[in-house]
This record gives sequence, C-alpha cells and structure tokens, in this order.
Amino acid sequence: MDLRKIQKTSSGTFFVCLPKAWAEKNVLDRGTHVSITETADGTLVINPKYDVERNPQVAVITPSPLLDRLIIEKYLLGYDIIQVEAKDRISPLDRERVKHASTQLVGLEIVEENHSKIVMQCLLEPSTFPPQKILRREYSIVSGVHRDAVTALLEGDQELAKNVVARDNEVNRLYFLLVRILRTVIQNPGLSEKLGILPIDCLDYRLAASLVESIGDYAASIGEIVIDLAGAKIPNNLSDLILQLHKTAYEAHENAISAVFYHDVSIAESVRAEREKVDAVFHEIETSILDIPAEIGQHLLAIASSINRIYDNSLDIADLVMPKLP
Repeated sequence: MDLRKIQKTSSGTFFVCLPKAWAEKNVLDRGTHVSITETADGTLVINPKYDVERNPQVAVITPSPLLDRLIIEKYLLGYDIIQVEAKDRISPLDRERVKHASTQLVGLEIVEENHSKIVMQCLLEPSTFPPQKILRREYSIVSGVHRDAVTALLEGDQELAKNVVARDNEVNRLYFLLVRILRTVIQNPGLSEKLGILPIDCLDYRLAASLVESIGDYAASIGEIVIDLAGAKIPNNLSDLILQLHKTAYEAHENAISAVFYHDVSIAESVRAEREKVDAVFHEIETSILDIPAEIGQHLLAIASSINRIYDNSLDIADLVMPKLP
C-alpha cells in the first residue's frame, strides 16, 4: 500500500500525486486523460486505458485425458477464446470431449474446426448477466429438482426420477456461468458498478451458488436411487417420515436463499431453529428402517441422508446472511 497526502490549492481544488512508477508503466504524461470512477463503497478507480478496447484472452490447450476439465477451467477463469490444438490430428474421442464440454458451458460455441484445431469462443456479454438473477435461476431449478425427486420416490415414478437426474445438468451450467461472471466482476470494477454488486459480495455469491449446486447434486442422487428401487413398495410409516423430513429441509433452503437475497437475519435464524426437528425425524427413520428388508432399507437410508445433507447446506447458506448496511 502506498499512502499519500491529499493536497489542496488556494482555489479549493483537492489533488493527490500519482505514483511515478505506475504513471511510467502506463505511459502517462502531462495532459494524458484517465478515467475516474467512484464505486458503490466510495472507492475511486483510476483507469489509464479506459478508451482502449480489451484484447480477447486466448487459452491454448492440447488434447489429454483431462481435456473436458481443462476447457471448463479456462471458461471459469474468464478466457474469451479456448483453442484445442494437436500436433497431428484431434481424435474422434477428443472431439466428443470438446463438444460435450462446450454444451456444459453457457455461451461457449465452437466457431472453427479442422483436423488439428478446434476453436471455441464465449459469446456472452457479462454486463447482461447480473449474478443475482443467475443465482435465483439456479436455485429455482434446484428447488424443483428437490421437490420432484421426493415425489418420484413416494409415487414410484421412474420417468420423473430420470427427469430429475437430467435437470441437474442445467444446474451445473448455471453454476459455471455464475463463477465466470463473478471472477470477471472482481477483475473489473466498472462491471461491478454496472451490475450493482460489490467485489466483496462476490465471495458470498460464490459460496451460496456452490451450496445450491450441491443441493441439486443430493436431489439428483435421490433420483438415481429411485431408479434403482424400480418401483419397490415403501411402508407407509417410512413414506410419512421421509415426507416430513423433506418438507422441513425444503422449507429450510427456501428460507435460507430468501434470507440471502433480502439480508434478513431473522429468517436465517429460523433455519437453524429446525436442527433439533431434523435430527429427531432422521433418527426415527434410522430406527424404522431396521424393520424392512435390508436391500430396500439401505436405499431409503441413503435418501434420508441426502435430505439431511440438503438441510445442512441450507444451514450453511443461512450462515452467509449479514444485515444489510444502511
């Protein structure tokens, strides 16, 4: 940190000297124009290249067993263009990996392809994707997936269970998009101002989005177990207990995400107040499972454990809530 004193002219104008090394690094001289932007927290941002168009960031990767993971990594890091280049020819398997990875990432399109190179470009304009809206959309899908997963279990609906598993992919796409936007916001104060989100809030959004995505994963795992159960009959007492646990966990994450958006500490605390109830119902399910065949019991215990973890995630989301500053 470089601390400098504010000076004042006789006419009442305030000024501060810029660091010499910084000015020389950015080729500034007397008469050069810079832009000064005030952020929501009162910080002034001086940009010496405000009128210079940003060059696209390009990442070049080579085919490997981790190709799809590397593509996702470069996307999350904010690269505009991702090129996959091989010395000779890109194999059919690697081409499928590239195409599969691009379908998982919102806005990433293949714009060029030949025998040894595949070029993907992200066509998104970050300023049109407020993080709040992406998180709301992600949560909306996860909420429906959780509800439908338990409905599929209680009604023995195999098709609904398969649909639950498939919809988890859309949750992942939105999570990746949000991470990319948040990284971009942190590096671009002007974008932060335009989207109405402070860089310091980005961490909470990232954590909340991760926890919501995890709730979606637990709900999808319930869907997979329902498929494995293949319509097996569940005793009424266990159905009632699982439904009771589900309702408590569902209400918990509804309240938790609402508390995040409205900075409502009292709603967040209501989530924590359900801990004892969740533990009591889960223990009752564990006890009741001992009276049914083990092959069905282990599946139902896994489902109850997933719902229990959903509640835990809801609690973690609620813990992110801070009172809104005046």
